[in-house]
Amino acid sequence: MYQLFFSPGACSLASHITLREAGLPFELKRLKFAEGQQRSPDYLKVNPKGRVPALVTPEGTITETPAILFYIAQIAPDKKLAPLDNPFELARLQAFNSFIASTVHVAHAHGPRGSRWATEPTSLEDMRRKVPETMRDSFRLIEQDLTGDFVMGDRFTIADPYLFTMSSWLKDDAVEISEFPRVKAHFERMQARDAVREALAAEAAG
Repeated sequence: MYQLFFSPGACSLASHITLREAGLPFELKRLKFAEGQQRSPDYLKVNPKGRVPALVTPEGTITETPAILFYIAQIAPDKKLAPLDNPFELARLQAFNSFIASTVHVAHAHGPRGSRWATEPTSLEDMRRKVPETMRDSFRLIEQDLTGDFVMGDRFTIADPYLFTMSSWLKDDAVEISEFPRVKAHFERMQARDAVREALAAEAAG
């Protein structure tokens, strides 16, 4: 049994969906960010970074979304959630997930999490104003590369829940998903998947 520490609306949704796609047994552990539970002594023992996701496995705890997604793909190889037998295609997938983690997520975070980088009110406001521009720049690149039903073409992989999660943040970033027809189609395709519906319902409950 695995344990996934998550917060509704956070990037942990990607790991949550992927666990369901993999058919692995897991327990959800909800953290309420508004109450500061991510900084509680108990949680900091699990993840000293004080962030989500954190996946507790029989071998220990894994943090960071790309690492968790890749781990799930490896322990459920029969689900073919990553091209584990093709080094080039696997590198392409990892490049996409790295871009999401290092660029797209960071661009978004400059809005609600600007205090990580600055303290002056004018600096924080400037970062917030910049978010729609940087998110559009990122999604233009994603739109350009989406040539099939999924990130890797016609094959669902661990990259798809990650993109779905980022796409779900666009509205809050003052960007209309309709500006990116391929991304919008991908988002709607993902919404129809059982694992996505189940994950969203579970996170909305409680």
